[in-house]
Amino acid sequence: MSTAEFWRAVEAIHDPIYFHPGATERYEALGLKGFWMGYFASRSAAVGTPGPELVTALFHGFAPQRVARALPDAWAIADRDDVLAARLDAAVEAIADVVATEDLEPVVAHLDEVLARAGFAGAPLAAAHAALPRPDDPVGRLWHHATWLRELHGDAHVAVLTAAGVDGATANALAVAVGLVPPAQRESRGWSEQAWDDAYEQLHMRGWVDQWRTATDAGRAARERIEETTHRVANAAIGDREATARTIAVTGTLTRLARRIAEEGPVYYPNPTGVPHPGTDAT
Repeated sequence: MSTAEFWRAVEAIHDPIYFHPGATERYEALGLKGFWMGYFASRSAAVGTPGPELVTALFHGFAPQRVARALPDAWAIADRDDVLAARLDAAVEAIADVVATEDLEPVVAHLDEVLARAGFAGAPLAAAHAALPRPDDPVGRLWHHATWLRELHGDAHVAVLTAAGVDGATANALAVAVGLVPPAQRESRGWSEQAWDDAYEQLHMRGWVDQWRTATDAGRAARERIEETTHRVANAAIGDREATARTIAVTGTLTRLARRIAEEGPVYYPNPTGVPHPGTDAT
């Protein structure tokens, strides 16, 4: 079974694309305006040229109005294939120097086989990213695999949250309350003060935060259950015993690379993705 350590490593290898200044520079060179237009266009381009309603549903945690300020306008400005190429170039640039000393061929070969065996039922973002052409170079392929795996875990997370009746604003508020994300998460995800107040009211009614918006023991336990269930759903999608064995075989190397990227790269912790530093204990 894939572990929390594996999923944290995957996230850390994928995440520099959101923090590397070269990404925004490349998107702006295509005409996209500012960080958020580049973010929404580049992350959703695997699906095609989706509108704001679909992207809001797929990403879950963002306020609809934040998405609508970027899409569909981005598709009138930049070609989808150019956006995908710019994203991959920026991702490779962000991690290439950090992972240069590692022999990546055995790792990406294992992950090639994991992809061949994975199931994508209920995982639209993961399926879309997995269907993109695999880069020829090992650094690009490493990031490609980290990306579809990261979105597989994300699709599972959205399914678990919606099954628990936790909407996007409430999921973010809970992450703030338990300390997984920075206090400015409301602004980062575009939620209004009213939506944020409503989210905390929902958490208070469930007994997950107290009147001071501090997580209760029940709230922390609920967030841990959500994460554990997400791992189980994502693990089930990995596929058969052979695929699972291959994820176990690469977890040590991926974790080592992830810790190096987290220490030397542009990602800071805690950050809006809400995934802990790969150097912390994982259960």
